Amino acid sequence: MYYLTKIDDRLATTPDNYTDGSVGYSRQPLIDRSTGSPHMGVSIAHLAADGHIEPVVHSFEVSLFVFSGEIALTMLGSTTLLTRDHCAVIPIGTTYTIRAVGASASWLFVSAPSEINDGRRQDTFFTNEKMEEFEAAEPDVRDPRNHHAVRFDSASMDLKALAGGADVNAPSTSPSMATALLAYSGIGVRMLIDQMVGAQLHSMFVVDYQPTAIAHPHDHPFEEAYVFIEGEVHALVDGELLVLHAGDVLWAGVGTDHGFENRSTGLVRWIEMQAPQPPAQHSYRFSREWEHLAQKLYGAQ
Repeated sequence: MYYLTKIDDRLATTPDNYTDGSVGYSRQPLIDRSTGSPHMGVSIAHLAADGHIEPVVHSFEVSLFVFSGEIALTMLGSTTLLTRDHCAVIPIGTTYTIRAVGASASWLFVSAPSEINDGRRQDTFFTNEKMEEFEAAEPDVRDPRNHHAVRFDSASMDLKALAGGADVNAPSTSPSMATALLAYSGIGVRMLIDQMVGAQLHSMFVVDYQPTAIAHPHDHPFEEAYVFIEGEVHALVDGELLVLHAGDVLWAGVGTDHGFENRSTGLVRWIEMQAPQPPAQHSYRFSREWEHLAQKLYGAQ
């Protein structure tokens, strides 16, 4: 099972439960229970210039990836300034507020599990409390007290740049497996949101496909969503060939066969989410390896 849609800012509206709890806030739902996903919700959120969201708390986990503008996120006794390519996790049961700093802002809003939209119970609560906003500062990625915010740096996807050592004073986290770029067969993966920054129910990362890069059809015991932000990629999803571009959004349910190939001469990049978080083993099941076993056991059918 899969679902394909597109980002279209004209479709963003103020959610009913935010009408009295926000100013200038709107969202375009992309993936939710109505599209088949119980484990994750994906939408594009917008705040008008100087708009804000009142103190709110959810019974689901949230992550943000800022696309444009600047927002001040206040939670857990501090205010963090998030600009383009900054990401943050808001743990379950954590009251927070968001304010647009100056101009309008937009971001990827991910919930895990998916929000309940059938009226059977409430999962978003405006607390009507007064939350003190502190001086907003960009997250210091080298400060060990920073547990919930990271920044995607496109330069971190450059294998040539990673071949040498880094300046000890460079504004990045100390090199470790937690910050490593996973690279194989022309594919690069940079983790952003996982247990290292407090997420327990989902993960988020950026994927690059160089020209000719290919991942053969496989499936997972968890859901995945892909927000395509650069280039053109061919995808084989449950036997159907799709050609995907920036602005397309794909969701693949548990057990959905999918594979990707970059047939172009340029880079392909997307933001990917997984929910629930993958198990320690057996995250991938590649079709061709099980087909190989069938061939060994039974020969040509």
